[in-house]
Amino acid sequence: MKSINAVRFGGQEVLPLVEGGKGVSVSNGVSAGHWAAAGGVGTLSAVNADSYDEQGNPVPQVYHGRTRRERQAELVRYAIEGGIAQARIARDISGGRGRVHANFMWEMGAAEEVITGILEGAPGLIQGLTCGAGMPYRLAEIAAQFGIHYYPIVSSSRAFSALWKRSYVRFSELLGGVVYEDPWRAGGHNGLSNTENPLKPEEPYHRVAALRKVMNGFGLQHVPIIMAGGVWHLEEWSDWLDNPEIGLIAFQFGTRPLLTQESPVPDAWKQLLLTLKEGDVYLNRFSPTGFYSSAVKNGFLRELYERSERQIAFRAAAEAEFDTPICLGGRGREVFVRADDAEKVNRWKAAGYTQPMRTPDDTVVFETLETARQVLADQAACMGCLSQCRFSNWSQKGPTFSTGQRADPRSFCIQKTLQTISHLQDVSPEEQKKIVDHNLVFGGTNAWRFATDPFYANGHIPTVKELVDRIMTGR
Repeated sequence: MKSINAVRFGGQEVLPLVEGGKGVSVSNGVSAGHWAAAGGVGTLSAVNADSYDEQGNPVPQVYHGRTRRERQAELVRYAIEGGIAQARIARDISGGRGRVHANFMWEMGAAEEVITGILEGAPGLIQGLTCGAGMPYRLAEIAAQFGIHYYPIVSSSRAFSALWKRSYVRFSELLGGVVYEDPWRAGGHNGLSNTENPLKPEEPYHRVAALRKVMNGFGLQHVPIIMAGGVWHLEEWSDWLDNPEIGLIAFQFGTRPLLTQESPVPDAWKQLLLTLKEGDVYLNRFSPTGFYSSAVKNGFLRELYERSERQIAFRAAAEAEFDTPICLGGRGREVFVRADDAEKVNRWKAAGYTQPMRTPDDTVVFETLETARQVLADQAACMGCLSQCRFSNWSQKGPTFSTGQRADPRSFCIQKTLQTISHLQDVSPEEQKKIVDHNLVFGGTNAWRFATDPFYANGHIPTVKELVDRIMTGR
């Protein structure tokens, strides 16, 4: 095993280990602060972080606005207050050791307003900005306003080249590193392009070598690449160390920090991670962002998958094979479907899936009355957590504040499910298990290795310091 050398980020020498940012109270000030205190780069999430009352209790994010625009203004206020609170916690815990960065999604609602508000309210506490989930062209400009380094997340050399030429070339001195997030292996939202097959993962070495070649062409030999997605033991990456094709390299860990004593995720989530088998993490496209995302195959994803399976195409008038009339909805509107699809509808209704719900694609899915009502209620309660949302058809751009598309019942309210699953500390263990099974559980495709790694034998859950020390052994 080659020696694992420190790297310089923003002029500071730290361990080449970066905590991956995970939104909505999962990578918080406590986890980021302890990761930094261990000598690495701790990353708090600036996506709807928790703020606290005078007694130190998390402030519930309750929305009172009558319109989506009013509720988004409330969301922005919660997000800024939460980001400031988490930045203070992280810096207090780190004691000035390591580095504290903040991660945000470019496609989150009011992204620029949120991160600017956090940086203004927490001056000097955040040392770097990490951003992906889209093409964050203005990331460098925002970082430059506050004199801190920025770390774009990309999934290809082509994406970085576009960002560099359009914007980053003007702020090259503050480019602290480039995160290569493997679109097949990383947890959460991934950057698969339309030309890449989600079922045929490519090896990251050649993609990262191509990224380094592009960066070197721009004179960025001194800028580290941060490999994210699929990293477990560093000895498995020894051929990347001191390799001129790869250059300066660090490694990001998003899934492994979930299973630490300082991780804020509920115990049922941690115990679930210890039981996963290879293949239990599923790359899916149900997210309201429109991006692929990697999550645990639990009851929540199975329900979304089955809902999409109960789907048929229809036409307003008879044509070709669409020659069988059926009625959609209580008003008895007649549409035309294929004969075999009409038989499916009869079977679904007999099984209790009586409610047709139209999609933006001239199709209809069938759900139970209870679930259909919940979907409609969630869509109506939209608080604009994304810049645009296919589930609710919200868009933060005027004048209509709508995507112009029909709201899509095949998706879900991501804010609701992530807030629910990350705030279960006062819930009984049995109820926690049920809630974890019925909400979104992000994870990288290597999450099954918790069950096979001797480091976690007998249910051992390490501290962040123990995990960082273990990773640095290479084993």
